[in-house]
Amino acid sequence: MKFVWTSTELNNEQSEAVREDGSVFLVACPGSGKTRTLTYKIAYELSRLQNERQYIIALTYTNRAADEIHERIGGLGVDTSQLWIGTIHSFCLEWILKPYGIYEPALASGFRVMDSHEQEKLFEELCRTQRGITYWDCEYYYTEQGYVLACRDPTKHERLHEIFTLYFNRLEDSRQIDFEQILFYATRLIINQPQIARVLANIFPWMLIDEYQDTKRIQYTIVTTIVRAGAEQTKLFVVGDPNQAIFASLGGFAMPFEELRQLCGVHLSERALIENYRSTDRLIRYFSNFTVQPTGIRGASSDRTFQSSISYNTNLVRDQLEAELVRLIRLSTAQGFAAEKICVLAPWWILLAGITRRLASALPEYEFDGPGMVPFSRDQENFWYRLSRIALTEASPEQYVRRTRWAAEVIRDLTNQGINTRDLSAKRLLQVSNMIKLNQPDGLQYLREFFTSLMENLGIEWQLHALLCEHHHAFFDSSAAKIARLRKEGAEYIGGVEFFRKVFRPGCGITVNTVHGVKGSEFDVVIAFGLLQGMIPHFSEEAEVDGGINSAKKLLYVISSRARKHLYLISEQQRMQGGRRGPYSPTNTLAECVFDYDIV
Repeated sequence: MKFVWTSTELNNEQSEAVREDGSVFLVACPGSGKTRTLTYKIAYELSRLQNERQYIIALTYTNRAADEIHERIGGLGVDTSQLWIGTIHSFCLEWILKPYGIYEPALASGFRVMDSHEQEKLFEELCRTQRGITYWDCEYYYTEQGYVLACRDPTKHERLHEIFTLYFNRLEDSRQIDFEQILFYATRLIINQPQIARVLANIFPWMLIDEYQDTKRIQYTIVTTIVRAGAEQTKLFVVGDPNQAIFASLGGFAMPFEELRQLCGVHLSERALIENYRSTDRLIRYFSNFTVQPTGIRGASSDRTFQSSISYNTNLVRDQLEAELVRLIRLSTAQGFAAEKICVLAPWWILLAGITRRLASALPEYEFDGPGMVPFSRDQENFWYRLSRIALTEASPEQYVRRTRWAAEVIRDLTNQGINTRDLSAKRLLQVSNMIKLNQPDGLQYLREFFTSLMENLGIEWQLHALLCEHHHAFFDSSAAKIARLRKEGAEYIGGVEFFRKVFRPGCGITVNTVHGVKGSEFDVVIAFGLLQGMIPHFSEEAEVDGGINSAKKLLYVISSRARKHLYLISEQQRMQGGRRGPYSPTNTLAECVFDYDIV
């Protein structure tokens, strides 16, 4: 039965985009119902599938976004058995590398994806061969031509290239690939073996991309090669906002409409969503000061006339910052805003180091979700991490759809390891897991005992499978190291099982994150600090032709457009730059913005 909806569910712009039979390039302003439109499009095309061997493919920037969209579609009553949704890395691994890796010489003898903990340890070891280089300098990404260093300090590049030579040799010797090499080898396969794209094009009538402005060129190549091979039989639906393209340092960019059309080789319809259902009119007027590409934005929220407070504090000194954050949080909760609707953010992780735990100490009545609050390794490709999601979430009607999907992923992983899962369904796996009752207060020990009990009850001898053993060691070794580090920094409570359970609990407490980390989210109250020149924009971008103005605007646009009701901005004084260069000054682009700020 074809999926239908009413005018109260989608507006005309959204409905037209969903019903479009051909490929769509959809530019969506903040709060315009982008995720809802994408969700309804997926549901609509799923309901129209005629071939039971075909799949709708949806690519999201994060696994959390994939979970949210999948659950929304399930809530619409649409069968999702022919939907594949996840990140581009997961897509390449499942649909290209695993079935076709034998055609790539570097993968033909088998391969394993290195987990993040192993990668960190290897880089730390190799960095000791080069003075002045740390693990944090070793971020990189791939293009079709090879790897590109993300480190913005060119004086380190020669030493980094020497480290990467050793790094890639180590990976080759151990028949491992890392996260970014998934994309590199998938691209080589799909270009050098054109039959792969033709096969996939026959399976995928639709490929949908969320947040296209964060997509790397190598990712565009993978998707458009498949779409082109489909010769108008595989359609493309991309949605995003070029004004929120803030991942340029990692290779992400908003490909222009015409360039994408030429790459696809198909007709592409250009559409837009301009009605903002999130923010008040005052907030829209404010963040519109930071648009880089002109887009129409019209307020459509039922609270659009609400009198938002927008403040900008440049008088606060660094030592007073924590007290001010506490004051603004207390002010917001006193005004009736729930803790999970409040966000504290900054441009760099280093600014947030420890602040989540200090805020948690100062505000013990609230929970916090931020750096230093996740007690174990969050490696999405690790089997035991996937299983921990089931172990740490309670069986409830609200969690049923999510836990069922997680169980199906666990079964698929077991099947890929050659384990007979013919008689194992997601329902049975959850039934067995729900029966496990442990009286174990330590989080890691709880997981060890849970995993052992579950596998014994299912009759699975996982120790006979090398990859599962490697994942088990990596998961527990990295988690133990993380807990030890956090305890050393004063978080004694971090290892308890009840704290572990908070990791997968939705809407758990006040969010503390970076600007990049909150993109795609929305909050009633946003409190942003560290709005300083050299951070927004990054100091390396000040050498660009425009002095980094566009980069700063995009970051400020993302910060401001996360807010529904109130926005509090802080450029604190006396935060010192390195190299004895004195204190940071407020972000120029923000300082030059003329606005009637409030005093709060």
